Amino acid sequence: MQSLKQCRMLIDGACVEASDGGAFDSVDPSSGEVWARAPEATEHDVEKAVLAAHRSMREGPWASMSPSERGHCLRRLAELLEEHSEDLGRLETRDTGKLFQETRWQAKYIAEFFHFYAGAADKIHGETLPIDKPDLFVFTEREPVGVVAAIVPWNSQLFLSAVKIAPALAAGCSVVLKVSEHAPVAMLAFGELVLKAGIPPGVINLLSGHGEPCGKALTSHPLVARVSFTGGSVAAARVVANSAENFAQLSLELGGKSPFIVFEDADIESAVNGAVAGIFGASGQSCVAGSRLYLQEGIAEEFLQRMAEAAGAIRIGDPMKEESQMGPLCTFAQIERVEQQLETALREGGRLLCGGKRLDAEGKGGWFFQPTVIECPRQDMTIVDEELFAPVVAALRFRDEEEVLRLANDSNYGLAAGIFSRDSARCLRMARSIQAGIVWVNTYRVISPIAPFGGQKFSGYGRESGFQAVYDYTRPKTVWMNMSDAAMANPFQPR
Repeated sequence: MQSLKQCRMLIDGACVEASDGGAFDSVDPSSGEVWARAPEATEHDVEKAVLAAHRSMREGPWASMSPSERGHCLRRLAELLEEHSEDLGRLETRDTGKLFQETRWQAKYIAEFFHFYAGAADKIHGETLPIDKPDLFVFTEREPVGVVAAIVPWNSQLFLSAVKIAPALAAGCSVVLKVSEHAPVAMLAFGELVLKAGIPPGVINLLSGHGEPCGKALTSHPLVARVSFTGGSVAAARVVANSAENFAQLSLELGGKSPFIVFEDADIESAVNGAVAGIFGASGQSCVAGSRLYLQEGIAEEFLQRMAEAAGAIRIGDPMKEESQMGPLCTFAQIERVEQQLETALREGGRLLCGGKRLDAEGKGGWFFQPTVIECPRQDMTIVDEELFAPVVAALRFRDEEEVLRLANDSNYGLAAGIFSRDSARCLRMARSIQAGIVWVNTYRVISPIAPFGGQKFSGYGRESGFQAVYDYTRPKTVWMNMSDAAMANPFQPR
């Protein structure tokens, strides 16, 4: 038996174990076997990390660096990410079960986010105000909001960390990030690159641990000024409650049950490919997965047949192998939940078109599940409403634009949506009317550091990525200057 990989947290510029020596196992989803151990952060570790982050903003090199110098730090980190993308990809695949061809690409592409925000670091500015008082010069400047607490889930951890860390550092903040307890290894390896990049101690701190006590202690800490959370709505409710103790600013990027809408005039081949990518990419373990498929009646039968055929042809196997097209789910609990939801959906009248079963793809165990298409006769079915985080799509039929808009918006979630149609006017009408933070038209799951993303309703609030994200990690300060040589008047003496 191979020895377990031993991971370390990053606190105040040093790679460390938990203060009490505690640790937890990380499991390879493709085999179900333990392969790594990560530190279990205590409240003492959180305290040490937050104090280090706070001190870095008040003393030492980070506090005195110019915006351009902060940008140089981000560029060095970006270059290291590009250089080590293969290694990070392997670790993330081993830890999450995501395809290596995807994780290594993503590890390399997130370097673009650090490059983007490196360029933004010296573009943050205030403004002069044409004030309505004589002899006064008034201007604003932007200052870092303070210590940022960031929490990310296991899926796309490197990417979701980049869209928090990069703009925060560009703005001059420091960060304490709690990595996911389900797959901590790649993010803790990222900490080693932070050290190599020469980023001063305390500016980036990485903790591995569970919601209790690590997450609670971090998000309620009195020195934390902003909390950026990505995850589920149940955990988000606890974060909101925790922030009542420190009045920290909040941004929440939560789950989704995204509608994928196909009209009769769509390019069917393109729409089928988009639907397959939207729900079966990353084994459906994406917050923007197109898990509600709405098909106009005239094309529904053909579309479902073609999608079922495409789903059945997906090669499921070892995520490290180049020939594999879909890997396992990250946790066994996901498989159990999917099976329960499918059983309920079939009782409620659903029609299973393909998939629906767990499988042993490599003959060595693992948490694999078949890509699944289930046609649902009604909108009020449980499987249409709840996020599964699995390769399962609920398909429904619609008559016209008015009906599908009502169905698409009939959800607690509002993160993403997809529209496929050759009618550009209709696409624009739909894009403006759908209650979602991201709308893709005749494409799906495309990202860029230039474009903001985020949700509404139960999918959260606040935006990440894009230039505006830098300003979200700052606050304005207004400065009033008297330009007159005359003494100020005494307000208690008559004029």
